Amino acid sequence: MKFIYRVHAIERMFQRNISDEMVENTIENGKIIEEYIEDKPYPSFLVLGFSDTVPVHVVYAKNDLEYIVITAYIPDTKKWMNHFETRREK
Repeated sequence: MKFIYRVHAIERMFQRNISDEMVENTIENGKIIEEYIEDKPYPSFLVLGFSDTVPVHVVYAKNDLEYIVITAYIPDTKKWMNHFETRREK
């Protein structure tokens, strides 16, 4: 499948020092931890992966031909628990 990067994703990846290799590896090999099936125009997903020992979250949408990368970030332990798989209550 082809990877398409939204402008927002590229800006955030640059700010956060996250490479396209990290993003693509996370999408292809990571664990989906949240699904947003009702999102339009395509369902989207939050996936957790690791680059070496660094956790990475990627939000992407998917159609039959493409992964559309929406954003990527390094999850914060103040907001995530259970090895970055579960959001903390506010």
